[in-house]
Amino acid sequence: MGRHGDSSWDWIRSEVRLVRVEPTRGTCHDARAHMDSGTSAPPVRRLDDISPLQWKSGIAAWLGWTFDGLDMHLYTLVYAQFVAQLLGALSTKDPQVGYYSSIIQAAFLLGWALGGGFFGRIGDRLGRSRTLCLTILTYALFTGLSAVAQNWWHLCLFRFLSALGIGGEWAVGASLLSETWPRRWRPWVAAVLQTGVNVGILLAILAHFLMSGIVATQPRWLFVVGIAPALLVLWIRRAVPETEEWTAAKAQAKQRLPVVRDLFRGEVRRTTVLVIAVCALGLSGHWAFLFWNQIHFKNLPDVIGLSDQEKGDWGRRILYLVIVASIAGNFVAAWLARHFGYRRVIAGMSLGYFLGMMGCYLIQRAHEQLYYLLAVPGFFQGLFALYTMYLPPLFPTLLRTTGAGFCYNIGRCVSALGVVVFGLFSQVGDYRITLIVAGAIFLPTAILAWFLPDLRD
Repeated sequence: MGRHGDSSWDWIRSEVRLVRVEPTRGTCHDARAHMDSGTSAPPVRRLDDISPLQWKSGIAAWLGWTFDGLDMHLYTLVYAQFVAQLLGALSTKDPQVGYYSSIIQAAFLLGWALGGGFFGRIGDRLGRSRTLCLTILTYALFTGLSAVAQNWWHLCLFRFLSALGIGGEWAVGASLLSETWPRRWRPWVAAVLQTGVNVGILLAILAHFLMSGIVATQPRWLFVVGIAPALLVLWIRRAVPETEEWTAAKAQAKQRLPVVRDLFRGEVRRTTVLVIAVCALGLSGHWAFLFWNQIHFKNLPDVIGLSDQEKGDWGRRILYLVIVASIAGNFVAAWLARHFGYRRVIAGMSLGYFLGMMGCYLIQRAHEQLYYLLAVPGFFQGLFALYTMYLPPLFPTLLRTTGAGFCYNIGRCVSALGVVVFGLFSQVGDYRITLIVAGAIFLPTAILAWFLPDLRD
């Protein structure tokens, strides 16, 4: 048994040595340089040289992330009204509504985290394409079932289960693209992929608008829209085969396949711990901003007296502004990573997120002034686009989806707790302190990010 395990670990160590070397601009020191495109095809120099398979894998991942964004934000658009109905509350301002809403959101983030680890492991064993189908079916099914929830814990359970699929889709999609797309295009692929989430948010808003007549009295029916992603599975099964890199690695590992505990052995351990810390801190601050900012804005002294329709209009304006700023941030981050490397840019944009949050919340501001300032933290959300292409190559091939999914989603576990805990820092109706604390988290995130392994595509 000892010899059996040692040979497996020898293979893992050899892979780690390959991925830890930083390529310089214009060259490729990676031992896999001959597989620049993720296949045995000649290196890709122009966008025209990208193969149909690479395009298909990119489209599959982008659509998966688009539906992720759709699913994630269906709840944020109707949670107060829906949870109030499930609780039998007379008003959405009932403290119980806020309390149970945050628990449901925390359950969603926890499921997201666990799904990354669970489906990440399946992705390394079963393959990227087949696992991608499973993740999409999972979140489509349970998002649809959210429409028939009869009490708050039904909704909590369905959101948790749908999040399992969403968390898994990130890990599997990221590995699929890192193994199929050319190195020089990966920062841009990451930027485009992240826009899928933004498009999904816009689709959720559009669905809410088109169904406004129904949703006004029956918010539960908005979740029916979440069934649509299931149709994507049929196309993926036909168009996207397994990657050559995964197939070759699976054939090479004739003895014991690597397991999760291998993430904490040898040279891999330092990378694993650092990535977990950066993801946990950054995602905690990020999700606290996304969840509590809307509530904070609607409770500003000069907003609280507005009608529900006016508050809703301002909420949508904030979403649009943050989305547009985030898309711009995605591509700026990609350009910077191409020239300066992922590590420096992740650290720099984390620092920018910190400064943006302090600028928004250290001083109590009128809603119109705060509105425009929200573009700054929105822009620095572009740092999360870099994780897509940065994290998977840090780990050996048969630990790639597991490693990226495990580390990123431990961060989601912590952020799930943070969404609830951060709310304790503020009085009811005043969440500015919560947001200041959330913003402060990005400072240690930036410091720790500086010590991450340096990769440059």
